[in-house]
Amino acid sequence: MTSLSTKWFFAGVAATGILIYLLAPVLTPFLLGALFAYLGDPLVDRLEASKLSRTAAVIVVFLVFLLVILCLPLVLLPLIEQQIARLVANIPVYIDWLQNTVAPFLRDKFNIDAVLLNTEAVKQGIASHWRDMGGVASRVMGVITQSGAAAVAMLANLVLVPVVTFYLLRDWDLLVDRIHHLIPRQQEPVVSRLAKESDAVLGQFLRGQLTVMAALGAVYTTGLWIVGLDLALLVGIIAGLVSFVPYLGFIVGILLAGIAAIMQFGEPVYLLYIAIVFGIGQLLEGMVLTPWLVGDKIGLHPVAVIFAVMAGGQLFGFVGILIALPVAAVVVVVLRYVYGVYTESDVYGKPKTGEVTEGAE
Repeated sequence: MTSLSTKWFFAGVAATGILIYLLAPVLTPFLLGALFAYLGDPLVDRLEASKLSRTAAVIVVFLVFLLVILCLPLVLLPLIEQQIARLVANIPVYIDWLQNTVAPFLRDKFNIDAVLLNTEAVKQGIASHWRDMGGVASRVMGVITQSGAAAVAMLANLVLVPVVTFYLLRDWDLLVDRIHHLIPRQQEPVVSRLAKESDAVLGQFLRGQLTVMAALGAVYTTGLWIVGLDLALLVGIIAGLVSFVPYLGFIVGILLAGIAAIMQFGEPVYLLYIAIVFGIGQLLEGMVLTPWLVGDKIGLHPVAVIFAVMAGGQLFGFVGILIALPVAAVVVVVLRYVYGVYTESDVYGKPKTGEVTEGAE
């Protein structure tokens, strides 16, 4: 790019950042709609290839998304709330276990005087209020509905997201084509190439990783339920959600499940059952799910994903979290392109064809 083009590029990036910061409160439903449309566009394209019209394909995919989004909370939220209520109700039992089992073990085996607080008041408070603590969803909804403005805003967003999703799904290819025609013709080959690579990176990561997380959550939940763990669903969902970082879901899940199993059953043999469940999940993730659904050439390192999400949230709030991965995918592709240009340039000093490097025969 020329010096003038570079200045315009950075000015555009700065202006975009300022606009996102200023418009963040109203951007959330539009970004969520764009995310759902992006995830659903390949399915619509496949249905179009099966002789369906674009509108009919969009309606089919839209209805599938809507059913999943509506049914999952209706099924999962009551079950999760029951498990949280059970966890809160059992806290006095867990405290007794810590005082009567863990503390003597630490004192006898490691000569550690585990000074635990006198928890009688805590246990009594939890026992008297656990029902209130269990109704988390109803309490949150009660607080929201007390504010008319907040309730109207939430309702507007809930209505706006599916509307935006539908129209973006219907016109996705048209919008992409129009943006493509706006690219200056001199930069069009490079920009198109980078856009295609960014789309491949982001699409494969989002669609593949979300599927892997859901599959692992189902595997862990089913395995822990077979073992008989009371908190099987809660632990399985947590382990599945954090599994976008390799081995983190395995580590967090096996620790939570191990602690819950010891407190519930009091027998070390259940730790073996827990290890078998998470071992099977890890084998499925490493040998089947990740190679098949995500692949190994995406370029988004797990640490980069975590940093991108945290940085986006810090800079732009929830809107920043939504745009973090798309921006990270583009940055990775651009850096890869810049690296290729640099290593082929005279500045890097790559030997020319036929030139013999020093020390070579």
